[in-house]
Amino acid sequence: MTLLSLSDVTASYGAAQALFGVSLTVDEGDVVALMGRNGMGKTTTIRTICRMMPVKSGEVRFRGRSINRVPSHRVARMGIGLVPEGRRCFANLTVEENLVAAARPGDWNFASVSQLFPRLAERHDQIAASLSGGEQQMLAIGRALMTNPTLLILDEATEGLAPIVRQEIWNAVRTLKATSALAILVVDKSIKELASVADHAVIIERGKDVWTGPISGISKDVTDRFLGV
Repeated sequence: MTLLSLSDVTASYGAAQALFGVSLTVDEGDVVALMGRNGMGKTTTIRTICRMMPVKSGEVRFRGRSINRVPSHRVARMGIGLVPEGRRCFANLTVEENLVAAARPGDWNFASVSQLFPRLAERHDQIAASLSGGEQQMLAIGRALMTNPTLLILDEATEGLAPIVRQEIWNAVRTLKATSALAILVVDKSIKELASVADHAVIIERGKDVWTGPISGISKDVTDRFLGV
């Protein structure tokens, strides 16, 4: 069953149009990769889904309901958990306080997040500002999970991290796919890693979706046209 759908969505930053008709779907329990070169509209698409910028035309539907005019805090309560680009942890709160601040009833709690990321349990009383970049990213993912979403959105969750930490994050995503009913929409540049977790892919070029299909169907020609440097 379709959980999230975008139908010919356009959006603008003031007078500057950024999306020119994006369509995509995420089914319940699926992992979908949102791909494209830098500056092509991936983060703008996510901001539009999460209602942090207005839909100019088209429609965003979540769980069968149009959310075009739903404020962002209500969208979060409907079941969309966002791990934003840049992490944005509450710097002066401890690890545990960051997690508890976002908590809603459900299977994800401090214990289950600690099982996914044991390092967070070890550092539960440290303030977020004192964590490494990788630990802050784990905290951002854990905070989103504590909202007990049905859709988890990861925007460049491995950007700027050391290779060993990136692998920890990817292992966590694989665990989520294997052991939970979460749907996941993930933005990342690593085709190899995305191919190991995603069921489908949507490629965006200049604010419009230009390729959609099973991620295994991304050919060298598609990569060269839409994903290469």
